[in-house]
Amino acid sequence: MISISEGIEDSIANIHHLDRPKVMVVDDRALTRQLAVDLLQLEGYEVREAEGGAIALEIASEDDLDLILLDVLMSGMDGLEVCRRLKQNEKTAHIPILFMTLADDRRLRLDGLEAGGTDFLAKPIDRLELSVRVKSLIHQKRLNEDLNHSKQVLFSIARAIECRCSDTTNPSERLIELAQKFGEHLQLSKLEIKHLKNAAHLHDIGTIAIPDAIFLKTTPLTLKERELIRQHVLIGEQICQPVRDLQGALPIIRHHHERWDGSGYPDGIAGENIPWLAQVFQIIDIYDALTSKRPHKKPLSADNALTILEEEAERGWRNPELVAQFCAFLEGKKF
Repeated sequence: MISISEGIEDSIANIHHLDRPKVMVVDDRALTRQLAVDLLQLEGYEVREAEGGAIALEIASEDDLDLILLDVLMSGMDGLEVCRRLKQNEKTAHIPILFMTLADDRRLRLDGLEAGGTDFLAKPIDRLELSVRVKSLIHQKRLNEDLNHSKQVLFSIARAIECRCSDTTNPSERLIELAQKFGEHLQLSKLEIKHLKNAAHLHDIGTIAIPDAIFLKTTPLTLKERELIRQHVLIGEQICQPVRDLQGALPIIRHHHERWDGSGYPDGIAGENIPWLAQVFQIIDIYDALTSKRPHKKPLSADNALTILEEEAERGWRNPELVAQFCAFLEGKKF
């Protein structure tokens, strides 16, 4: 079982900001490349050089770069193609690309942005403009990394909390897969599926405030204990609120225990007033909970779990059309 402190330490161990930002200059013209390198070194950056696209791709995949200055019009592999390949690689896709070019060509600039470039720098290079643009882009990259690291820490906390009532090391893994597959079945957008997957990680993070004596209780809960447990959705929303990348998951975290007839919590909203993604998520969450092993219960079969979902729809607790779609989705699938 993973402790909460271990989960946090694992995430923090992955957070590393070098004191000196690392920049790579890519240009097949030695004099132009050396000028950019010299200016950047004067500004205090750690600089890598590449005289062509192939070398640049190799360095980027092996080094932890903060920014790439990339000439557009190079012989062999041009800058646009280098940029496309960098953005297709998960390891290098996050690195901002600052194109360097002599041409004041609108079409070329549009092509560069379409390839994944972040900004353009005119040649001959002006030292002040180079300094301002590089500093701004690296600052933005670091901010984005901080936001992502904050999210990863929350994921680790949530995973450690889930392990309190699971025998597996990553109990949310199947729920995340369900969110992906059912989201695709419903033809949701990539962004909506991302929100579902974030919620799969974090929907119960608010239970960190619930004592084990109550959270893991196998005998009937008292009214006061039930009310305490119901607070976990509000606590979870508050915990995730500061992270900008999680804003789309907040309505799911808050409302995944609402019911179609308005008898759920925390707000007692009903029908289509329940956020759509929360409706979707609660179906997969219930199914996953019913078919998973817990210390106080054995897993149900898929058929039995679907029967319970259908009964809840008939009772007025779930969107009946969505339950029917989920049943259709599971035909021939194994989860």
